[in-house]
This record gives sequence, structure tokens and C-alpha cells, in this order.
Amino acid sequence: MDYQNIRVELHDHHALITIDRPKALNALSSVVLSELSTAITELELSDDVRAVIVTGAGEKAFVAGADIAEMEALGPVQAQALAEMGGNLGHAIETSAKPYIAAVGGFALGGGLELALACDFIYAASTAKLGLPEVTLGVIPGFGGTQRLPRRVGVAKAKEMIFSGKMVGAEEALQIGLVDAVFEPDEVVERAAQMCQTIAGNGPLAVAEAKRLVHLGQSMTLESAIALEQRVFAGLFATEDQREGMEAFLAKRKAAFRGV
Repeated sequence: MDYQNIRVELHDHHALITIDRPKALNALSSVVLSELSTAITELELSDDVRAVIVTGAGEKAFVAGADIAEMEALGPVQAQALAEMGGNLGHAIETSAKPYIAAVGGFALGGGLELALACDFIYAASTAKLGLPEVTLGVIPGFGGTQRLPRRVGVAKAKEMIFSGKMVGAEEALQIGLVDAVFEPDEVVERAAQMCQTIAGNGPLAVAEAKRLVHLGQSMTLESAIALEQRVFAGLFATEDQREGMEAFLAKRKAAFRGV
């Protein structure tokens, strides 16, 4: 696809999506949201891509937020449509069979942090600043922030961040569990790529099911979630990947998984 605001690069078993609007600090306009959704749909169809990195162009921002210039003139109906676009994007990432890593440098604010929160891991540059400042604009997070942030950092800390609109630096974000690791700015994408390669070496069906179970289990009773896990565990024994993985282990060789 020929995108105007994002770049999609294919590497060895992983893809790198770069939001490329540095003059606008990579702000999420409706066009950017649409392009990201299209890219994710395309990548979902690729058997060769087993993990995805999302990052922003330039050193100043991952994504500084939604496009305020576009939002300022919206009425409630248009705002609902925009929120649904952002919500659908987050849902597509969260329910993708492929793990997603947000490689965050600079500002990750508002919709930018919400995009990162939909990913499975968040790796941050030491210079990163993260927050949900929507209340300072007279609105609230609309792309899932009021729901995903508490699930990451706990209800009290999420309330503090959302009600105050304050930003936190990378080290504080690491301490509260908002990000999973902090690296030097020029290392973040490479470290994310290394994790992608580790994931890509594992059984893709198993990784996809593990991600699905963790996601579904958050809204299920423990008893129901464990019962579902047992059924999925058993089902994977009908796959070629299971046979390949266990035969390779016993033969002391590297498994060659094919996702079947």
C-alpha cells in the first residue's frame, strides 16, 4: 500500500510501522487512524510477519496525541465517529494474532499513549514523556485510555494521571508498570526488534493463542478462563507445530515452526 502518513517496513519475520508526521509530532488525524487500520489488516494476513513494532518518526514524539486542529471543529456525532475509529484501531491491535510492541520516543500523549496501551509491550526511550492530558482540553480520553490505563497501572494511579493530566517520565513510567523497559533513545527500536526475533522463533499458533487467552481471561472468571486454557492447550496437540516443537526438543535441534 502507498501510505501518506505512515511507513511499513518488512524485516525478518517482523514488521515496523512508523507514523511519519514529524512536523505535527505524529498526531493521529482521522487519515492516520485509517492508514494504521489498513496496515494492521494487511499485516494480519501475512504468515511471514509474526510480530509488529509501532513507532513514531523523529526524536520529539512517538505520537503527541490526536490531531487537535481536526478535533476542535467537531460536534458530538463527528467526535463519536473519531472515537470509534481510535477504539477500533486499539481493538484490532489488542485482538491481533501477532504481538505488538510500541517503541516510544519523546512524547506519547493522549491518543499516542492510548495507541501504545493497546500494544502488548511498551518499550520507552529514556527521554519519553507519557500522559493523558485530555482533561486540560475539556474532554476525556476517547481511544480506550480510561479503561486500559487502570488495567496497566492500577485504578488509583490511573485516576491521578487522568484527573490531573500530568505527564510522567520514562523512569517513573517503568516504576508504575506503564512501560516494560527503558533504553537509550537510539536503542529502543532495535531492542523491540530483538524481542520480535525471539517471539518469531516460537510457535506462531501457540503465541497467538496465548495472547488471545490473556486478553479474554481479563473479562472471565478464573474458573472459566482456566477451562478455556485447557481446551486450547489440548487443541494445539492437533497441530504440526506441536509435533515439530517437541521432536526438535528431543532431538536437541532448533524447531522450524510453520504456523500449521
